[in-house]
Amino acid sequence: MNSFWTAAATVSADQEPIIEAGERVVPAGPVDVAIVGAGITGLSTALMLQRAGRSVVVVEATKVAALATGANTGKASVLQGARLQRIRRSHSAKVVGAYVQANLDGQSWIAEFAHERSLPVELETAYSYAQSDTGLKTVLAEFDVAREAGLPVEVVERMPVPFPFAGAVALERQLALDPYRLALELADAFVAEGGVLVTGVRVQGVHASDPVVLDTEQGSLRADDVVIATATPILDRGLSFAKIRASRSYLASFRVGDPPPPGLYLSVDGPSRSVRTAPDPAPESTTRQLLVGGNGHPVGRVESTAELVDDLVAWTRRHFADVELTHRWSAQDYESLNQIPFAGRMPRGRGRIRFATGYAKWGLTNGVAAAIRISAEILGEPWHEHRPWIRTLGTRVTVPADLGRGIAENAKVAAALAAGWVRAEADSAPVPRPAEGDGVVASRRGVPVGVSTVDGQTCAVRAVCTHLGGVLRWNDAESSWDCPLHGSRFEASGRLIEGPATRDLRSTARSDGPL
Repeated sequence: MNSFWTAAATVSADQEPIIEAGERVVPAGPVDVAIVGAGITGLSTALMLQRAGRSVVVVEATKVAALATGANTGKASVLQGARLQRIRRSHSAKVVGAYVQANLDGQSWIAEFAHERSLPVELETAYSYAQSDTGLKTVLAEFDVAREAGLPVEVVERMPVPFPFAGAVALERQLALDPYRLALELADAFVAEGGVLVTGVRVQGVHASDPVVLDTEQGSLRADDVVIATATPILDRGLSFAKIRASRSYLASFRVGDPPPPGLYLSVDGPSRSVRTAPDPAPESTTRQLLVGGNGHPVGRVESTAELVDDLVAWTRRHFADVELTHRWSAQDYESLNQIPFAGRMPRGRGRIRFATGYAKWGLTNGVAAAIRISAEILGEPWHEHRPWIRTLGTRVTVPADLGRGIAENAKVAAALAAGWVRAEADSAPVPRPAEGDGVVASRRGVPVGVSTVDGQTCAVRAVCTHLGGVLRWNDAESSWDCPLHGSRFEASGRLIEGPATRDLRSTARSDGPL
């Protein structure tokens, strides 16, 4: 399930090594800053610090923009569905204003970098819209909170769109871009200015010593400061995994005869729908492709992910005439249970380890905002003078609603843990060879074993997450094993896709017969 962006990418000769290999060699000597993860947060932080004169190494387990950065909708918008009112329910107007300003700063930095690198960016109006009259109350609430935060929003009653639209709050001059190309340009600029990018090497642990020591598959790397810029932290310090919620959502791209009016559309009521268009990458094409997203859900907690993808495609075909499906893909995001992203020093990191997570599907602007804050802290800049939002967000108080969400989510995690072990006992190994694209969990002497068939090869792995022991569930849309606790995912073969786990699953057998 390659994304529209990665499948359509045109890569220059000098960028090819950045995508495919990077350095693949961890530097022997100490560096000023080591950054784990080559997504939007890691790359923008790296470029800011490299330009400030620091020696910086980025270590990426797979490839540049391999996960959410290369698979999102490409909306760098400060109007974000119903997010502002969700924050306002738990926090003061000052906190909401600081969140908005952080996103504006992130958006502005992206626009300046795009101009510098001649990266195509379109200015579009963002619409947080209701699909029915019952959603209008949410639209009006978002309008009020956005106005309170100083955004020049307007209410729109009608739009000539073919999908259900009952009204919206609108914000002009938001950015629409290709997020994968943005990441490649960031990586290219970072390397061109002397930074070291290492891809295909996984960081397995970090020690808060002096200097900080990173354990990698190639040995140790030492740095004065470390930034954990993985989507969810690979370190459990501060129990960050228990303070965020992992979710997957789905996207599809279509060639369409009659595209909707320009705009970045996001529903505020369910089922969630995101709609935008983008230039068709086909040679000499002057048309646009339609990008539709939605149907988000907690990772590993639905019966069939394939049904959710099919539903998204069916919705598009119902509302748009003459569409041709070109790509289907998905992305994983993490939402802070107190509604505000985490960024800054990690607990028990001796002030040398920093992290960022919890962007709630708005990683372009929030990821760069996190990079601005983290780089300012490392450089010792007087950020309090010109970016007071850093202090406001960094010193916000945990409120009872935050605690309530945390208790509720972790109760769901505990329930998923118990249910997974019960389900695993329902079937005993050996089991028949699954059909192509299917996977099943069975118990072998009390140990859950995941058996799947992908591309004609049947694999059996220990179906217990290497993070905290959750029993994995089969993702039939992406042929992966997903953890319902904190969102770790693994290939059918057991190879780790994303954390907070840092180790692969153990293979138990390979066979063409019963397992």
